[in-house]
Amino acid sequence: MSADSDLSVHAPDGEELEQLRAYLLRYAMLRLRNPALAEDAVQETLLAALHARSGYSGQSAYRTWVVGILKHKIIDMTRKSAREQPLATEKDESESDAIDALFDANGSWREMAPAWADPEKSFEDKKFWQALERCLESMPARTARVFMMREVMDRSSEEICKDLEISATNLWVILHRARLNLRECLNVNWFGGTAR
Repeated sequence: MSADSDLSVHAPDGEELEQLRAYLLRYAMLRLRNPALAEDAVQETLLAALHARSGYSGQSAYRTWVVGILKHKIIDMTRKSAREQPLATEKDESESDAIDALFDANGSWREMAPAWADPEKSFEDKKFWQALERCLESMPARTARVFMMREVMDRSSEEICKDLEISATNLWVILHRARLNLRECLNVNWFGGTAR
């Protein structure tokens, strides 16, 4: 019986709780990119789950229920962090120059990307997800945060703009940069074959 099936029947104890905590910490680190914030989010999540355990009806796996709580904690932390830190940085200017260098005067790619063999198959490979995580960690924090909110947490553009107090145009520029960064990083670290 797998750990996931064990967690679908009852709330965890002992070793199961430690496995759940480790999973939640990895999940939070991928989204928050800050060990201290991720640890705080997991602690708050586990406390909230403990206090709300009567609200767990068993209609979904316990881990799924707790991850739902964690998602809300991450959203709250992201909102708080966006209010406390200015979003504009000088690093973005040099990043913009680097992105401009990828295109010619007509807006076409200077160098075509290599063909990606089988993206769907990559999603099933644990090493792909490790390469993706490394790529996200190498991005500027703001860029990665916006990408995660949009593409992983499936937040709407309106929600992201409101939470981070940015314009829709700024959001699309940040997402464009994130996708370019990921494309380049995954070409080198995954599809180019160096990570395998």
